[in-house]
Amino acid sequence: MNEAQRMHDSKGSSSFGSTGATLKIWNPATGQVAKEIPADTPASLRQKMEAARKAQPAWAARKPAERTKILKKFGELLVKRADAVAKDQSLETGKPISQARGEARSTLGRVSFFCENWEKTLKAVKLPPAGNTEEEIRYEPLGVVANISAWNYPWFVGANVFVPALLTGNAVLYKPSEFSALTGLNIGALLWEAGVPKDVFQVVIGAGDIGAELLKQPVDGVFFTGSYATGKRIAEAVAGRMIKLQLELGGKDPTYVADDVADVKAAAEGLADGAFYNNGQSCCSVERIYVHKKVYEPFVKHFIEVVKGFKMGAPSDESTYLGPLTRQPQIQVIEDQLRDAASMGAKVETGGKRVQGAGWYFEPTVLTNVTNSMKVMRDESFGPVIGIQAVGSDDEAVSLMNDTEYGLTAGVYTKNRKRAEGIMAKLNAGSTYWNCCDRVSPQLPWTGRKQSGMGSTLSTIGILAFVQPKGYHLRAPAKASAPKKARKAKAAKKPARKKKR
Repeated sequence: MNEAQRMHDSKGSSSFGSTGATLKIWNPATGQVAKEIPADTPASLRQKMEAARKAQPAWAARKPAERTKILKKFGELLVKRADAVAKDQSLETGKPISQARGEARSTLGRVSFFCENWEKTLKAVKLPPAGNTEEEIRYEPLGVVANISAWNYPWFVGANVFVPALLTGNAVLYKPSEFSALTGLNIGALLWEAGVPKDVFQVVIGAGDIGAELLKQPVDGVFFTGSYATGKRIAEAVAGRMIKLQLELGGKDPTYVADDVADVKAAAEGLADGAFYNNGQSCCSVERIYVHKKVYEPFVKHFIEVVKGFKMGAPSDESTYLGPLTRQPQIQVIEDQLRDAASMGAKVETGGKRVQGAGWYFEPTVLTNVTNSMKVMRDESFGPVIGIQAVGSDDEAVSLMNDTEYGLTAGVYTKNRKRAEGIMAKLNAGSTYWNCCDRVSPQLPWTGRKQSGMGSTLSTIGILAFVQPKGYHLRAPAKASAPKKARKAKAAKKPARKKKR
């Protein structure tokens, strides 16, 4: 019995999977089913919704310091159990074990940020009085929220939602992706062990059909991380219900390397890692690179050298940098993009094909002679492939970078800060980078433009996503005037004052 199943069996809901429904857990490194686990049904999901609704008021009524203490303990437990939960994550997603362990441990930084900042962010705002009426803004939890999370960084993207949601007094129906269900069970087990009531944080296990059932529940908010296509369907499903909806979707993230870049080799190394870390399976992975023609050739040379040095292998190997893709269908997506690019004149500098044998492996692929009319430069790849295009000016780079239906991240490499900030100001993206890439900070809002989503997670703005403001008009009752006869009688009882001599 693995860690996820052991945790679930000791902490899980008794109604879970009671009808015999199961979910298959695939191992991307072998292409085989690793195990089957109990899954939810529409009936068990309704029971979880009802239990969460009943439990939420008592959770919200707890002292803020108590909720904070519980979530801090969750972070501590996660670091303590990092090795065990990383093995489950690596098994079901194919993420190299060192990267999975690093994600688990690094999640503590996000948990700590929320724990340290949520109370002061939601401090009541006292406004100047309007006459004899005091005015205040106070914040209340949404109630019960549905969190439909992603498989590529399940600890990171999950914690962006359920940690501030729980701190601010909400109950959560948490549905991990079917490709990271074991990790979802581990998340629930650690939260319960830390002190979150089981009815307040419910783990919902299943595939897309259970996700659709979750959207039918009378929740007060839906928070989704995933693809634009699925996000669009979710928006349509909840339209008209007047509930909170937040969508963190994909990107086609570009970076521009200017002609005055301080170190071409260092830029190539940083961007290669930004493009291929986690096999490029990240919404903020670098997916397009535009390089000024003056430094194009040395940049491409260094970039290819770095990519050829990436070690591909078993996820369980500590030295592996590239494991298999998590989802087999993504191989067909990448192959289709490469066929399209080749038909329009692109050149494959390295890689370009799937790896023969067991598992869902694909060679890290670098393309040159690309244009923005190719699918590989327009559609989200979400895999180990990158196109590099030469440009002649900053204006051309900005125009090409903005020529996309997405707007998540974009960056520029130059030694001139003023030049960088001028370019960044013109980029239609939620996050911009100078001499770095593929970076997320809990202090900054994570938000997208256009098809990259709506709403924000992280930062104090992300905390406010889980509450609703309430205006308070506070007027003390006016003191009643004493009757005239009573005032005279009171005056008559007063002793006469002595005149001063």
